[in-house]
This record gives sequence, C-alpha cells and structure tokens, in this order.
Amino acid sequence: MCEKREFPARPDRRRFLQATSFSFGAASLPALATAQTAPPPNARDQTPAEVLDLLTEGNRRFVAGNITAPNRNLARLQEVAARQTPMAAFLGCADSRVPIEIVFDQGFGDLFVTRIAGNVANPEIIASLEFGTAVLGAKVLYVLGHTSCGAVAAASRGEEVPGQISSLFFHMRPAVRAARGDLPLAIRENVRNQAMLVAEASPVIARLIRTGRVRVAGGVYDLATGRVTPVDL
Repeated sequence: MCEKREFPARPDRRRFLQATSFSFGAASLPALATAQTAPPPNARDQTPAEVLDLLTEGNRRFVAGNITAPNRNLARLQEVAARQTPMAAFLGCADSRVPIEIVFDQGFGDLFVTRIAGNVANPEIIASLEFGTAVLGAKVLYVLGHTSCGAVAAASRGEEVPGQISSLFFHMRPAVRAARGDLPLAIRENVRNQAMLVAEASPVIARLIRTGRVRVAGGVYDLATGRVTPVDL
C-alpha cells in the first residue's frame, strides 16, 4: 500500500490534527448544537468524575469475579425502551473479546458504545460520539484499546491486505511510527492519539469538555486478566 502522507516519529499535537482531523461544525448540526444547551431532562446526574469512578469500580468487580450484572434483565430493557440516557460513551475495538458492557459490569442503557477495528476515530465514529454526548448526555467519553490488537499489529507490519482493511491503517500510522516496533506501546499511543482527535477535532465535543460537561479518558484492556489500565492523556 503506497502512502503519500509522511508523519514524524512522534507527531506534535497541531500537525497530527491537521493531518488526520475532520470536524463537524455546530452550525451544520443544529440538533446537536441545541442539545448542548438543553441536555435531556432525565439525563444521569453524576459528574464526569463520578461516572469514571463507577466505570473503574465496575472493571474491578469484573476482574475479581464479583460481577453484579446490573441492569441486564427485561425489566431494565423496558425501562429504557422509550429513552436512553447513558452515563458514558465509548470508542472501542470491534474485537469479539472486548464486550465493553461486560468488561465494566454495566447493562442496558448504561453505555453508548461505538466499535471499530483498531478503535480509530473516523468521521462516522466521531459523529456517533457527538450524538452520545451532546444529545444523550453521556458524561465520560472513553477510548478503549486492548492488548494484542490485530489491527494495530497489521498497521505496524504494513503489509498488503485485502479489501478495505488498509483504510484503517492511516489512522493508526502516527502511533505505529512513534512506537518503533513496540506493539504494546503502539496500542497505548493509538488510544492517546484517538482520544486527542475525538477531544479536539469536533467543536461539539470540544465545547462539552471546555464547559466541564464531558471528560475524556482512555485505557487498555488486558485480554489475559480483564483489567483496564488507564492511559494518560
């Protein structure tokens, strides 16, 4: 696969965003712009910090084998059938071993989840996360990578792949270059880069962060232990 763009080994913030970002102006999304000033009246009342604590505690229960499986019954489904007010919005990998609600011991209506191979922030993903935060009222926007990520590994190898798979590589290339062959580091760097992109490329999300209504977080889920290790952003 021949690439025309070149990235430095560790791209600076401005250059990375200029090379890879795409934004959705509030003026072009009137519904989302309105939602920023008028959140759903029945949205959860936790602060972003409290939501992040709930997610951390849920993962601890999962790792310890003390899962409570909250909100995973028909009664809960019927409760949220008319309207959803998730406490967090996720960008995760499509890997079948990363069921995000289970990893954080949550249930129906608790998390707004987007998943794509390599947990990359493409335009459709960012638009969905705008919906999850600005319209549905999620307080935390969480980018979750995982160990042994096949997408990041494939991007690192840079080999020819079938179909549209290589279209994902561009988004992961800065992390791959920065890691210089270290796959675990590339996975962490990819989480950091995608979180940075989500936080800054969208004026809608940037405004929510600036006003304290949304907090961006990142982590890497260990396939061997189930533990999510935070990534400094």
